[in-house]
Parts: sequence; C-alpha cells; structure tokens
Amino acid sequence: MQGEIRMKNYKLLTPGPLTTTSTVKQEMLFDHCTWDDDYKKITLKIRKQLLQLAHVSQDDYTVVLMQGSGTFGVESVITSVVGDDEKLLIIANGAYGDRMRDICEHAHVAYEFISFAENESPDAKKVIQILGEDSSITHVAMVHSETTSGILNNIESVAKVVKEHQKVFIVDAMSSFGGVDIEVGKLGIDFLISSANKCIQGVPGFSFIIANKQLLIESQGKARSLSLDLYDQWKTMEKDGKWRFTSPTHVVLAFSKALEELLAEGGIAARSKRYYNNNRLLIQKMAEMGMASYVDIEYQGPIITTFYYPENKQFAFPDMYRYIKKRGYAIYPGKLTTAETFRIGNIGEIYEEDILNLCDIIRDFLAEV
Repeated sequence: MQGEIRMKNYKLLTPGPLTTTSTVKQEMLFDHCTWDDDYKKITLKIRKQLLQLAHVSQDDYTVVLMQGSGTFGVESVITSVVGDDEKLLIIANGAYGDRMRDICEHAHVAYEFISFAENESPDAKKVIQILGEDSSITHVAMVHSETTSGILNNIESVAKVVKEHQKVFIVDAMSSFGGVDIEVGKLGIDFLISSANKCIQGVPGFSFIIANKQLLIESQGKARSLSLDLYDQWKTMEKDGKWRFTSPTHVVLAFSKALEELLAEGGIAARSKRYYNNNRLLIQKMAEMGMASYVDIEYQGPIITTFYYPENKQFAFPDMYRYIKKRGYAIYPGKLTTAETFRIGNIGEIYEEDILNLCDIIRDFLAEV
C-alpha cells in the first residue's frame, strides 16, 4: 500500500535512547493539556520521586525539569549558576566533558579545562593542585558515566576535594542516575543533571536537574538564556507543577510510568545489578571471541561498553552493524579519538537473553568475514 509506514522491530543496545517497555510506550497514546491540574500533579509527583532516588530531602534540594535533551540540561546549569565574575573548572576524559567546554565557549563563561585519557579516571590530586593554584575557580564540573568509552568516573574522590575547597560541584550523571546509586547530598553534589531517556528508561524529551535549593536561589539573575534559565524554570514549576513554556506532555507521562516501573523492579539497586550483569556477561562473551574491552574492568561502568575492532583485516563495522540490525539489535559506532572501536549499550529493557543472542549474532558474523 502506497505511503504505508513500515515499523522497525529491533532492540536498542545503546546508552539512551534505549529500548523501553510496551507499557511506557502506551502512556504516550494519551493527549494531555499542559494547564490541566491532573497533569501538573504528575510533574509534582515526578519531582518528589527524583528527590527520593537521590537520597535528599525537599528542605535542602529541589528538582527542575527542563525541556530538551540532556545537553540542554547541562547548558542550563552552566549558563545559569556560573556568574559573570565566577569561573568553572571542567574535568574531562571524553566527548561530554569536552561538550561542557563548548558550552562555556558559546556562552562566554570563564573556565579552566583539565583533560585525562579516555580510559583514565580523573585524578583528584590533580584537581587539588589546580584549585590550589587558581583561587578564582568557584565551580567544578565533571561527567560521572562518560559514554565516549563507558568509564565510570570516581566522583566520590573529586567530590571530597571540591567540598574541602568549598566550591560548587556540578555532575553530569546523564547516563548513570537511576542505574548507579548516587547519594547526592552525602557527596555534596550541588547540581546533578540527568535525562528522561537514560536509566529511568523513559523516552527523549526533557532533562532534569537535582539542585541545591539555596544555591539555586542564589543563582537568580545569572542566566544567560531566557528558555534555559534554571532559576526561572524552577520558580514557575515550584508553584503548582506548571512548566514555564510548553512541556513535552507525552514524554512526561511516559517518564512517570517509567519511574513506577523502576520502583517495581526493586529500585536503583535491582536495576544496577541487572545492568552490571549485562555488562560483565557481555565482556566475558566478547573476550571469548577475541574482542577486548577498552576500559579496565576496575573503571568499567554498567551503562555502555567499548570494544576494540577484531584483528581480522576484513572486518568492517558498517557491515557488522547492518548484519546485527537485520537480526534484531542496534549497536553504536565508536566515539574514541585514539582507537578503532565500537560500543554496545547494556541498559534499557535488556536482559541476559539479549546479551547471549547478540553475542551469537556477532559470532556468526565473524565466522562469515
């Protein structure tokens, strides 16, 4: 039939967007009005649940939902809380740390930049050195789960240093929050950013910021953007759950359902265990096929795993990608600047059966190369 849309039927082995449950998808079949009281109550419920997942109270922290992708959330925080007379230290070991630098360049935010290798966890001692040398630094930012490589950075050691120097700590926990337990208050994280389409297992459309309430209030007037003004967004949302500008209603409904399903699974602890099991099984099976992971197991996070290309000179990633996709899964190309790699996500509605199926498909492909 002319004009017919052919639905694709494959699972996403990616770090988000990811494969969601059918029940999360079904929530988006309902059209909701942004002004409706029932809808505003859903926003308030989401904000309360996120505080609970972060192990913080509404007395000290608050949650701001921000339209757009995760990068919108990161840009909102950086351009809203770092004032004209303040300076941000960016700690990077991958593309998303680099993106923070790009945000600062575009918004004319003063910054210092320190870079580590893509498979190296940032060294807190180096952070101590820089903070000791530059007293003008007021804020420190880093990525928790750097999906460039799959490394899970040690935010605990850096947080200790940042708090000892009484700096504001910003953490991009885009692909870790909900899949790795983070005690936000205990660590002294002042602004944590994540996204609807990562470990909570919702769909793309908004990011969220778990913010130190007092520091958020003190940021009033600092924002360099109208739509990304974090304080103004919070001030409007705090009244009754109304978003300042049009919200992604279908995405919000799906996220609310995804939060319920996270809790039904057993919370972050249970989901983290499933993700880690996926990751460790994948690494084991790929090693049996002669494909080594890029990040040492000590630093490997449960979200996404990077693998070196096999030594077979006939190997071509686009060919393997198409072969795998035809058989029900989609993976990611590499993002490293230093090696030829590809990446496989371990999160979403993915279980042991999927990992084993994928590895069988890859083994069959390699046998044909």
